[in-house]
Amino acid sequence: MPFRCSEPGPREWIDRLRTLSFTFEGRSYSAHPGDTITSALLANGVTLLGRSFKYHRPRGAVSLANHDVNALFATAEDTNVRGDVTPVTDGMVVNPVNVRGSLAKDADRHMDRFGRFLPVGFYYKAFHRPRALFPFWERIIRRRAGLGRVDTAWTPRRRPKRYGYCDVLVIGAGPAGLRAALNAADAGFEVLLADENPCMGGSLDYQWLGDAIADTQRDDLIARVLGHPGVTVHTGTVALGCYTDQWIPLATPDGIIKVRARGVVLATGALEQPAVFHNNDLPGVMLASGAQRLLHRFGVVPCERAVVQAANREGLVAAEQMAAAGVTVAAVVTHGPGVTEADASRLTDAGIPVYRGWTVYAAQGADAVTAATIAPLDDAGNCQADAGETLPCDGVLMSVGWAPAGHLLYQSGGTFRYDDTLTMPVPADWPATVVPAGRVNGAFTLGQQLADAEDAVRRLTAALRGEPVPPVVPQRDSEAHGSQWPIVPHPKGRNFVDFDEDLQLKDLEQAAREGFDNIELLKRFSTVGMGPSQGKHANLNAIRILARFRGQGIDATGTTTARPMYHPVRLEDLAGRRMRPERETPVQDWHRDRGATFMEAGEWRRPAYYGADAASAIADEVTMVRHGVGLIDVSTLGKLEVFGPDAATLLDGAYTMRKGNIRVGLTRYALMVDDAGIIVDDGVAGRLADDHFYVSATSGHAEATYQTLTRKALEWGLDVHVVNRTGQLGALNVVGPMSRRVLEPLTDMDLGEASLPRLGICDTRVCGHWARLVRVGFVGELGYEIHATPAALATIWHALLDAGAAHGIRPFGVEAQRVLRLEKGHIIVGQDTDGLTNPFEAAMPWAVHLKKPFFVGRPALAHLKGQEQRRLVRFVLPPDHDGPLPRECHLVIRDGDIAGRVTSIARSPTRGQPIGLAMVDRALADSDEPLIIRADDGVLVRGAMIAETFYDPDGVRQDADNPEASP
Repeated sequence: MPFRCSEPGPREWIDRLRTLSFTFEGRSYSAHPGDTITSALLANGVTLLGRSFKYHRPRGAVSLANHDVNALFATAEDTNVRGDVTPVTDGMVVNPVNVRGSLAKDADRHMDRFGRFLPVGFYYKAFHRPRALFPFWERIIRRRAGLGRVDTAWTPRRRPKRYGYCDVLVIGAGPAGLRAALNAADAGFEVLLADENPCMGGSLDYQWLGDAIADTQRDDLIARVLGHPGVTVHTGTVALGCYTDQWIPLATPDGIIKVRARGVVLATGALEQPAVFHNNDLPGVMLASGAQRLLHRFGVVPCERAVVQAANREGLVAAEQMAAAGVTVAAVVTHGPGVTEADASRLTDAGIPVYRGWTVYAAQGADAVTAATIAPLDDAGNCQADAGETLPCDGVLMSVGWAPAGHLLYQSGGTFRYDDTLTMPVPADWPATVVPAGRVNGAFTLGQQLADAEDAVRRLTAALRGEPVPPVVPQRDSEAHGSQWPIVPHPKGRNFVDFDEDLQLKDLEQAAREGFDNIELLKRFSTVGMGPSQGKHANLNAIRILARFRGQGIDATGTTTARPMYHPVRLEDLAGRRMRPERETPVQDWHRDRGATFMEAGEWRRPAYYGADAASAIADEVTMVRHGVGLIDVSTLGKLEVFGPDAATLLDGAYTMRKGNIRVGLTRYALMVDDAGIIVDDGVAGRLADDHFYVSATSGHAEATYQTLTRKALEWGLDVHVVNRTGQLGALNVVGPMSRRVLEPLTDMDLGEASLPRLGICDTRVCGHWARLVRVGFVGELGYEIHATPAALATIWHALLDAGAAHGIRPFGVEAQRVLRLEKGHIIVGQDTDGLTNPFEAAMPWAVHLKKPFFVGRPALAHLKGQEQRRLVRFVLPPDHDGPLPRECHLVIRDGDIAGRVTSIARSPTRGQPIGLAMVDRALADSDEPLIIRADDGVLVRGAMIAETFYDPDGVRQDADNPEASP
């Protein structure tokens, strides 16, 4: 069982003088500042940290370097927190992910027994037959899929993105990175040094710890780096990817820095690879380097009795360090040329049993390692299990080989080849301005790493100065550092290649037998390397397995693409600071003072409704508009002035309907599409003079519409000016049968049909101020939009409230407006349409004037006419429907298949029943079948499509001279 050392080590990251407390699964534990979640739990003797993705097998720490998925946790605000690198804070509440119940009593822990029914790729082959059972399986799979739960009420932590520039970016602050940074800075370059760990030193802090020469060099290098004015250091920083021209985003604790560097030194090191044997995923099985990190960085001894599997000298050093820390090393099993007779005798002289030519065959135990079975290898490398021994232990430490952390070199255009001596890929070629150094380049000894860094900087310096680049001075080691085949078959399987995806040796062999014998196909079919660790511990062994299956070399087998991001990155870091300015209307304070609940509308915050209870407030607001008079702030609408000799020509070309034949003083609906005929915006265009138009646009598309009109005017060479007055003018809409009675006394004109007809527009004075009146009927009632300057609009707003008090006037918000327009059957662009909707699909053929010789999108619409595959339809639910309403985007089902989706739905106070719009397949739209909507939890709701408008199909309610509206 792991435990904390009583005496501090020389390179510890923790502060033993202070103590923190945290809880895990409801139990309280102690930790020290500097502890990560993983190290703190292990220090408290907790080895069971998680459950595996597919089989829910017990899992523990492996790498202590953020290279595996085993240690993922949930905190109060985050899920899938990486325990290896996330510091413990005082009072932190931590829980496991991917469990039902507790870790020890996970309700899904029995999934391991059904492993033979879940072979590789089973999800491609199962569950879809019989078809009737698919919804049942779908619900189960959705409940089981994924890791952790997302709390939608999280607290955003916005961190700004920044830009950085340097001459040389050095990634990795181990021995090679430190030397490279100093040499580059001494050459006169501005250097930025980045390392993912909170402290510099890399392997000097654990693998080389205790070597007197290494200790001295470490202290000297770090002191010189920190004191050099030409070096800037970023610790706790991950290089996420390498993009064109050395553009590299760095994820720092304070947000992402997008660095542009002239040159890059990649001192990213190597990743220790696990051995593959039976039960190699049990808690207690660790990489030897992980055990060293745990011991030297956090002062935690990983186990009490260990079996060490070593195919290199690094494993032997780890065994010696564990023994020095008080661990009983039951055995060191070695195989391959990486461990010499002299190396083995050094351990034997220290009283540690060494089994040369042996391997670990299996780990024993239920929820943690209790013993290890070791067995000899014959001359062909086959494990002789019958001749094995079982040794009691609570830890198995593996050091069987390395893989270069070469993702950034791949992304910069570099290539790798397999080195049979080192038993790992090494760089073959690379750009002159992105150079590898250190262990990533196959340099293993300390002297080799430092010399390789100097050579890398020498060549990079020449490239940056435009001088001939000298040839590479080889520094790669000539001794083996791993096993060619660290993989042991077992009749019971459970010898895992990929801990993330629960992939075993037999899974990859089966995938290859089924024809997925290309490395990219193998990856996609089996999902090897596609988990959170992105193949850091799995890819090399997977390539070895495929290479042996195909009887070819590693290079011939190839490797998979190394895509960004290297480590998982918080989405809020990728998003950066939320640069979303909020615009306010002239009467924003009034809305706020009256208890409005606000909603976002592009850059604006608009009142959604007034009152505490949304449903009752919206219903009351709708009823008032239908029977009395309401007032809504529509200042957010786009407002554009278009004037000049070619104003009509511009609008005729930009909109689908004719604009040049609009009479002065009238408006017309304005629908805008793109070149593909897709709806992008709508509004109203009114003509004030032969060469002067006033055009409105939707709140979220005002700027885009302005830019489109301006660009088209330039492209077409028109004599026209477009002025964006969205921010210069406010607007309100007084609407309802009593609206004329309320507004007319405040104006200088008669508001009857003769002077301001339906769809009319004019300039007048309201409350003594200039204003522009527009007769619009978006909500299906008599209404007047009043556009005025901000100061005047505030005066008019208050005057209308006073004048309408006798008629019960009340403000209404966007939610009521949406219900009102839905009752009238009017669409909202972006809600009832999507990025593929054309006017014919939106049931708006009347808005497309194909007789016009030209307008944007005309060729596409001429082709699409009559070819639409779907159509927007109206539907109603029964008046007595008392269950939850389907929601927008809920699917429409026909004969068991998806036939469309709901785009708008609401309970109509006017009709007394739910109504809505749905985009459905044309065959369904042309039928008289019922509309079947799949609501939450798979409940099917039956509705009926109707052809007529929900409310006032003849439009008589919009007549200014009807008895209700007349003064």
